[in-house]
Amino acid sequence: MRRRLWTLEEFPFHPEKLNHYETLFTIGNGYLATRGTFEEDFDGSMATTMVHGVFNHAQGVLVPELVNSFNWLPIHITIDGTPFQLINQNDTTPNPPGGAVLGYRRTLDLYRGVLLREVLFRAESGAIVRLSFERFVSLHDYHVLAQHIQLVAVDGNPEIEVESFIDPHVTNAGAQHWTDITTDYDDARVSVIAKTNQSGYTLGMASHLVAPGKVETVMDTANQRPVTRTSFTLRTEETADVYKFISVFTNRDVSPVALPGKLFDKLDSALGSGYDGLLQAHEAEWAAYWDTSDIQIEGDDTSQFALRFVTYHILIAAPRHDDDVSVGAKTLSGLGYKGHVFWDTELFIVPPLTLTQPRLARNLLMYRYHRLAGARHKAQANGYEGAMFPWESTDTGEETTPQWSDPQPDGHRIRIWTGDSEQHISTDIAYSLLQYWHWTGDHDFLIRYGAEIVLDTAVFWGSRVEHKNGRYEISQQIGPDEYHENIDNSIFTNRMVVWHLNEALKLLDWLNANAPADAKRLIQALDLTPARLDKWRDIIANMFIPFDEKQQIHIQFPGFFEMEFIPVPHYEPRTLSVQAILGHYRSIQTQVIKQADVVMLMALLGEELAPRDVLLNNFNTYYPRTDHGSSLSPAMHAWVASQLGLDEIAYEMFEHAGAIDLHDNKGNVRDGIHGAASGGLFQALLFGFCGLRLGENGPEVTPRLPEHWKSVSFTVYYRGEKRRIRVTNPVAVVPTA
Repeated sequence: MRRRLWTLEEFPFHPEKLNHYETLFTIGNGYLATRGTFEEDFDGSMATTMVHGVFNHAQGVLVPELVNSFNWLPIHITIDGTPFQLINQNDTTPNPPGGAVLGYRRTLDLYRGVLLREVLFRAESGAIVRLSFERFVSLHDYHVLAQHIQLVAVDGNPEIEVESFIDPHVTNAGAQHWTDITTDYDDARVSVIAKTNQSGYTLGMASHLVAPGKVETVMDTANQRPVTRTSFTLRTEETADVYKFISVFTNRDVSPVALPGKLFDKLDSALGSGYDGLLQAHEAEWAAYWDTSDIQIEGDDTSQFALRFVTYHILIAAPRHDDDVSVGAKTLSGLGYKGHVFWDTELFIVPPLTLTQPRLARNLLMYRYHRLAGARHKAQANGYEGAMFPWESTDTGEETTPQWSDPQPDGHRIRIWTGDSEQHISTDIAYSLLQYWHWTGDHDFLIRYGAEIVLDTAVFWGSRVEHKNGRYEISQQIGPDEYHENIDNSIFTNRMVVWHLNEALKLLDWLNANAPADAKRLIQALDLTPARLDKWRDIIANMFIPFDEKQQIHIQFPGFFEMEFIPVPHYEPRTLSVQAILGHYRSIQTQVIKQADVVMLMALLGEELAPRDVLLNNFNTYYPRTDHGSSLSPAMHAWVASQLGLDEIAYEMFEHAGAIDLHDNKGNVRDGIHGAASGGLFQALLFGFCGLRLGENGPEVTPRLPEHWKSVSFTVYYRGEKRRIRVTNPVAVVPTA
C-alpha cells in the first residue's frame, strides 16, 4: 500500500508521452531541479536542469529567462557493441538491429525523492542485460547529485562499455546562454565551467565516475567535451555497479576564482560518504519534511496520491538556503514562462509552506523584500508613489513581462497587457505576507522586512486610485480573469485594495504599540503623513465596489453582463480552452471568464466580503461562465464550493485540479509543473474541505469532507508550535500528539 500511494509509475514505456513524463519525473532539492530525461538521451527529449537565480537575457530573446544549465545525466552504455537505447520495444525477433527492449518500468518514489528506471534489454548479439538507473538530487547537501547504474547479465557474457560526460552545449529551446566554456579532467573526473553571455553568472559542474575496469578520461574533440570511459565483461548472473557523483556551484555560492577547487572538494566529500551514505542522509532529510508536509486522506487513494504528488513538487522547488530567489510559475521543472515569478508564488505556493514549512515560506517572502527597489522603480516609471511590484519578476526585480506574444499560427503577435495592467499582484504579496505573520507570529520578519512591503505597496495604491464623482475608482486593470483586459473597476482589484489599505492601517497601529522605534523609522522613510493616512481611510470608505442590489451579486466589472453570453458548460468535452476555440478577439468580448475572479475574491475574504447568501449567488452566477483556462482555477472553485455546501461541484473541481499535471488535462505539462495548481489543491483541501482558518485562539476547523472520505489528518505550525489535527466523517475534530 505504501508503495502505491507514494510512487508514480510509468509502465510500459510511453514515447508518445515523453515530455509529459519528463516533467512529472523531475527531481530536485530547492537549489536545482532536473527533468526526467534519460541517461542515454532520446529523440525529442527536453534535457533541462534549472538552478535557482541564474537568469540571462540572450540575444534574440524578448526577455530574460532562467537558464538551462549543463546536462549532468549522460551515461552511455554499449552491450556487445550495441548501444543501449529505448527502441524496438517488445521485439521478439532474434537479434534485431539495434537490440530490443524486452521490459521497462520507471518509478518516482515521492517519499524518498528517488527516481528509478529498470529496463530489460537484448543486444544484437543475443545477450540479455537488466539495467537499473537510479538517481537523486541530495536534499541533505544541495550541491551533490548522484547516479547509480546496476547491470545484471541475465543471459550471455556481454562486453560492457560505459561513457560518461557533462554536456554544457545546452540551450533554452534554441536560445544560447553559455559562453567561455572551460573544461578540466583527470583519470576519473571532469569539470566544466561556463559563464552566461549577458548577466555574467558563472556555473560549474564536476563529476567522478566509479566503475569496474580501467576508468580513464579523454577529450572528445568533435563534441568539445571530456568523456570518461571504462569497459568490462560480465558473466551470466554477474552484477556490476557504476556510480557517478556530481557537484555543482555557481558564483552565487562562491567566487568564480574559488569555484574549481570547491567543485573538487565537494566531489571528494561525496566520494568519502559513498553512494549509500549520501542516499541515507538524503532519505532522512525527506522523512523530516514529510513529517509536517504530508496530508493523509483515508477513503480516497486517488486524492491521496494527487496531494502527495503536488506537495512533492512544491518541496523540490522551494529554496531552503537562499532567500534571494523564488519559485517560478512552472517551478524548476520546465522552460514554461521562462522561469518568471508571478502571483502564483504568493497566493498559491507560499500558503502551504506557511502552514507546514514556515522557514521556506519566509525565504520566498524575503525574495520580494530584496526586490523592493525594482517595485519602486516601476511605480516611479508609471508616475506613482510607493512600491508597485512587477507582474513578472526575475533576478533583478524589474518588470520582465514581454509586451508581445510569440508568433501565432497565422504569424501575428498578440499584445500582452499584464505587465502594464495586472497590478493586483502588489496586494497579493501583502495578503500572503500578513497570512504568514498571523500564523507564525514572526515579529522579527514583520518589523525588519514585511511591514515595509505592506506599507509601501499601500502608498502605491493611495497614489494609483482615481477620485471621480465623489468616489474612488481604478481604471485600466486586469483582474485574475485575464480574458478581459484594461477594464475599469475590477471588483477583485478594487475590493482587495480596500482590504490592503485597512490592513496597512492596522499594521501601523500594531507597530506603534509594539515597535515604536521601527514605526517611526517607517513613517519617516515612507512619508506616511497624517494626510496620507487620512486619504487611505477615505478610500476605504468610498471605493467603488460594483454590486447589483437587485440580484444581490458582485459585478466582475461594470458592463460585464452586457457582453455576449457563452454557455461554457456546453463546450464539453474539451482539452482546449474556450478562448482557444472562439479565438482571442471574440472571447475577450464575451462573458467567458478565464479563471476564478469573483470566486477568488470569495476564497481570500470569505464572509468578510459578503453574507453567505450573497456568496452563494456569486458562485452560482460565475461558475457556469468560467472557462478554467488557467490551471489555478479549479482548486479555488473547489475551496469555495466546499465552504458553500456545494459538495458535488467541490469534489468535481478538486478531482479536476488534482489531474491537471498527472493527466495533462491542459495539454502543456511538457513545459513544466503548474505550481499554482499544486498549491491550490493543497489549499482546497485544508481551507475548503477541512475548513481550516485562524481563530482568535489559534487554528480552527469547520470540516465538510466529501461523502466517501473517512478522515483527513494533517499538521500545521502555529507560532512555532506543531499542531496535528484529524477530522473525520461524520464530523469530528481530533487533535493528536
